[in-house]
Amino acid sequence: LRTLWVSALMVFLLLLIPTVRFYFFNSLGRWLYIFLFSLSLSALLTPLARLLALKLNVMDVPDNRKIHENSTPLLGGLGIICSFSAALMANMIPEREIITLLYAGAIIAVVSFIDDWKGLSAKLKLWVQICMVLILIWNNIILDLFPIRYWWGYPLNALLTLIWIVGITNAMNFIDGMDGLAAGLGAIIALFLGLVAFQTNQHVLGWIAIAMLGSCLGFLPYNFRLKKPAAIFLGDTGSIFLGFILSSLAIVGEWSDNNPIVSFSAPVLIFWVLIFDMTYITIERIMTGKVKSIKQWLDYVGKDHLHHRTHSLLGDKRKAVLFIYLLAITLGISAIALRNARPVDGVLLVIQAFLITIVVSILDYSGRHRE
Repeated sequence: LRTLWVSALMVFLLLLIPTVRFYFFNSLGRWLYIFLFSLSLSALLTPLARLLALKLNVMDVPDNRKIHENSTPLLGGLGIICSFSAALMANMIPEREIITLLYAGAIIAVVSFIDDWKGLSAKLKLWVQICMVLILIWNNIILDLFPIRYWWGYPLNALLTLIWIVGITNAMNFIDGMDGLAAGLGAIIALFLGLVAFQTNQHVLGWIAIAMLGSCLGFLPYNFRLKKPAAIFLGDTGSIFLGFILSSLAIVGEWSDNNPIVSFSAPVLIFWVLIFDMTYITIERIMTGKVKSIKQWLDYVGKDHLHHRTHSLLGDKRKAVLFIYLLAITLGISAIALRNARPVDGVLLVIQAFLITIVVSILDYSGRHRE
């Protein structure tokens, strides 16, 4: 890790030279500069975030509800947040919608930081998320699925926007239960959002996604190590920020050329693993009587997530994480294939994703009953 940090420092200092920056922008591509900028800065800041967590005693202590065995510093998300924001502010001129998104994400991050440090109720965190989504909607960051010429179009678009962002935000937080899982999924989702954005000539959105990709990859070597446990966790600060920014980015973008079904299908496929995990545990907990109200659902903590069941089935945490990575990549490739597709192709690929996850559900069921 020391070699990694020194290498990141050298790359970051090199990128600060005006001549190098000019060369990237005019010859190699702004996207590559933003990627290397966020990657190197994230790798530099993550050890500093770890030191801060140790100083403030912001630690994730093992208990019977968790998989890790050692007390581990939280606040790894601070490195991702700072490197992501710096890469954007230093290398592009953000549009009004993007600035609004960053401000809302910053508020989410501050509240999550306080939660990691001092602890906050799940209800309060949910209300903050809802308020931030309403601010996005007020600033025209809203799904465009239903025609607004009808009185019911805008309310339905607003409701689905709220459900999408809050749902994905918490799904990312819930799946952050194993070394490298949330940050790795964040990187995969950002990669495919970026690829589809560049496919559809949305360069600004592509740069934002690439900045998130670099920030996640810069953090991963400290969080997903092959022979040692994680040196630092994302914490709610990182996982909630990741989910909020990425889910909002999916709404800002237009993911096809005048084809609403394909435009809807692409982000659904990219985020499918999170959607599946959230939907599965919700249905399972309600059907088994584990939760009987929204408050119980918010407060419930259990080992029934996708990564828990996959771990039980495969018997190895790293194999479980890599399996989920591959599942996310498989479905992300389907989103890439939607470029210039017919509406029926979008529907068929979503059905295919559903069938794939039925197979995964069968495996999960087997894993659960091997415990």
